[in-house]
Formats: sequence, C-alpha cells, structure tokens
Amino acid sequence: MSDSNSPLRRPATRAARLSVIEEMLLNHIITSQSQLSGLLSDEGIDVTQATLSRDLDEIHAMKTRLADGTIAYTVGDHPRHESSETGIGARTEQQMSRVLSGLVTSVAAAKNLIVVHTPSGAAQYVASVIDKQPIDGVLGTIAGDDTVMVICSDDDVAVARSHWLLSIASKN
Repeated sequence: MSDSNSPLRRPATRAARLSVIEEMLLNHIITSQSQLSGLLSDEGIDVTQATLSRDLDEIHAMKTRLADGTIAYTVGDHPRHESSETGIGARTEQQMSRVLSGLVTSVAAAKNLIVVHTPSGAAQYVASVIDKQPIDGVLGTIAGDDTVMVICSDDDVAVARSHWLLSIASKN
C-alpha cells in the first residue's frame, strides 16, 4: 500500500485508518491486535491499543473461527475470502452477479478505465456494489446517472476486469 510503486496514497485521517484496517482484515488472516498493529505500523500508521480496539469495534470486526480452525478477525458478513483472480471469493462474486445481472447493459475498457452503462438512475448503485469489494487492481469508481467509470491500476487490469464484470453481469 505505501510502497513507492503504489498509486494509492491515504490521508492521515480516522476514516482512512478505518479503511486500511478493514482492507487488511479482508486481505490477511489477522489473529491478534498486536499483529494488526504491526501491519498498520508497516503502512506508516501508528495507533494505540485502545484506539485500535475502538476502531475494530466501529467497523464491526469480530473474531471468527475460519475453515482451517484458526481464530481470526473478520469484518461484518465478509469472512476471509477465497482467492480468485480478482481477489474476491466465489460467494461474493455470486452475490455481485445477482445484483449486476439486471443493471449492467454494457461494459467497455478504455486504457486504464472501464466504462459500465446501466439503465437511467442505476449507476450510483452499481458503483457502490463495485466499490464495496476489494477487487485487485480496481482503485475506485465514479458514477453519473447511467454510466460508471471504474478506475484501474493499468490498461491490462482494465481489460481483464472488464471481461470479468461482463461475465458476472451476464450470469443468471
């Protein structure tokens, strides 16, 4: 995240810290607050144990037994995802498919961007569905009335993610 090659820079705010913590819990198996504190410190975010406890409570993180028996922190209804080429699990992909299949009318890649067309008024919702998932290579979205622009880390990622979005929107 904070390596020199990363295009993502975060402000030193509480909201940014909560976002980093949630991202870490979704992408790593974290079994203790001290382990999480170390990962945050590696990202240049130093927090006290009390602040970290409050942050975990605020994002509704809880300790959950994983399939292999390990007890680790998870966020909301997002237990540790299975790996896939996008970084999200099959269950999450299936849920996204149910939502997007009726709302995506076309998908096209253009350089490092993906342009997603929707019926009038649906773009904000589609962008929200995409933004809520930690999809590898997707930096964020911008939505209008019937168009969503998905910003990717590079041109190749945009092409791959556009094919992936079209395939999950085509299911059902």
